[in-house]
Amino acid sequence: MILNTNRLVLRPWKEDEAEALFKYAKCPEVGPAAGWPVHTDVENSRQIIRDILSAEETYAVVLKGEDSPIGSIGILIGEKSNKTNGADEGEIGYWIGVPYWGQGLIPEAVRELMRHSFDDLNLKKIWCGYFDGNEKSKRVQEKCGFQYDHTEKDIEWSLTNDIRTEHITCITKEEWQNIKW
Repeated sequence: MILNTNRLVLRPWKEDEAEALFKYAKCPEVGPAAGWPVHTDVENSRQIIRDILSAEETYAVVLKGEDSPIGSIGILIGEKSNKTNGADEGEIGYWIGVPYWGQGLIPEAVRELMRHSFDDLNLKKIWCGYFDGNEKSKRVQEKCGFQYDHTEKDIEWSLTNDIRTEHITCITKEEWQNIKW
């Protein structure tokens, strides 16, 4: 599946894009804020593409007219997420490389993935979350119409081996349909 926006192409990851992934995933401002460790080398990034980013409904975020990914976005559906309450719900996750922060690219990608999730996959509700201190992710969710649902404190987060507080947001298909973009 390939999804398009005005400025972006969302498409499956390719294993030979490990160097492009490493370029942004080695940055300490990116992964830890999103809940995953900094990538250690190109081979680590290649393994992440194989094990995680090759999952169904996970997309490389690519600028139109370019070939190289600058971020990633995906939706976990039903039991694949620990936030959903049924097979007709999903959880969106995303990140983008630091040079592309503040340009509205991830909100654009999230809106397209929401459209795909509600229109094509017929989901009824989408969940999202951000960790304490990740104001950029919080702002993306606000821009895309997600509403605060609850906070989970003192979560043992094994990927980064620390304790976190996560704020959970969600949006229903009906709420999404009523947004005036």
